[in-house]
Amino acid sequence: MRILISGGGTSGHVNPAVAIANYLREKNKNIQVAFAGTEKGIENKLVPREGYKLYYLKVKGFKRKFALENIDALVKAFTSQIAAKKIIKDFNPDIVVGTGGFVSWPVLSVAAKMKIPTVIHEQNAFPGVTTKMLAKVVDRVMISFEESRKYFKDKDKLIYTGLPIKSEFFDIDLKEAKKELSPGKPMILTVGGSMGARRINEVAIELMDKFSKNKNITHYHATGSIGYKEFSRLFKDKGLNTYNNLFLSEYLFEIYKYYAAADIIICRAGAATLTELAVLKKPAVLIPSPNVTENHQYKNAVALEKEGAAVVIEEKDLTADLLIEKVNWLVSDPFKISDMSKNISKFASGDTLDKIYDIVTGLKKQGA
Repeated sequence: MRILISGGGTSGHVNPAVAIANYLREKNKNIQVAFAGTEKGIENKLVPREGYKLYYLKVKGFKRKFALENIDALVKAFTSQIAAKKIIKDFNPDIVVGTGGFVSWPVLSVAAKMKIPTVIHEQNAFPGVTTKMLAKVVDRVMISFEESRKYFKDKDKLIYTGLPIKSEFFDIDLKEAKKELSPGKPMILTVGGSMGARRINEVAIELMDKFSKNKNITHYHATGSIGYKEFSRLFKDKGLNTYNNLFLSEYLFEIYKYYAAADIIICRAGAATLTELAVLKKPAVLIPSPNVTENHQYKNAVALEKEGAAVVIEEKDLTADLLIEKVNWLVSDPFKISDMSKNISKFASGDTLDKIYDIVTGLKKQGA
């Protein structure tokens, strides 16, 4: 069986795609998987690391308002379909799977026209534009939240699976991760997503400068791709690189290991991130991105906060002092950490990848 997977742009689309690919390969050694993505997206870093072939095509999203960039997007909308057809003919997949991002659209729409079974996975409660468009032509739509059903017209295509994450999140030894990354010390982890979040980067550097020079605390921060050069320079200018308990990088490839070792995680509130936190039972300070459709990250974060599973700070209110206050409030009482760990674990689902495996391989058997 040959399966082509397309999803890209951010790790929120790519990591679920890699999780699906890895599980398909683990369950059935006769399954061959390849990816279709862009050269500029995070898939160009993550997919080859996993040993998969990555086909490239050029595609660009449309701006919601009139902009000259939309002319380029229109041209690429046409040329990307030609490229997608070439990729499909070359790899000759039995099934095509999408996990979102603009790159999924040409690949799955062309596959559907070629009568190849297609399925797309939506990570967020509020579906993205690409998923809504593809829902009209694909055979199945897998959703991560039951509440997503109301946004789709063809309910018969919908299957609730939950959100797939890599098996390493389930298999990681928390004690070993702690021993490797922060032996005998509390550990803080700050991340703002694969692309980066400027305000989180600013506050993380300030937090390190004010708070983490305490050598009894280890602090890791990932800037994301956009802010890496600027903030790594600032990190050095402040002399923070001279401390052996402070670490700054662009991206943490084995993020499950850092999550496992961390005592407090400060991060965005994307669906994939929250699922990963839930599986590892990790307390977190959530800073939802204000720049997403329907403000869905804020809704995700508040849902957890109401259940006592996280602390939420809106980006407009974010300061290093407020963050320190929240962190101190959490660590001052071990029962708070324990309760948050128990509460967030309720949001974890353990059979997501099994469900997705059955759906994907079932399409081949049925010839849907």
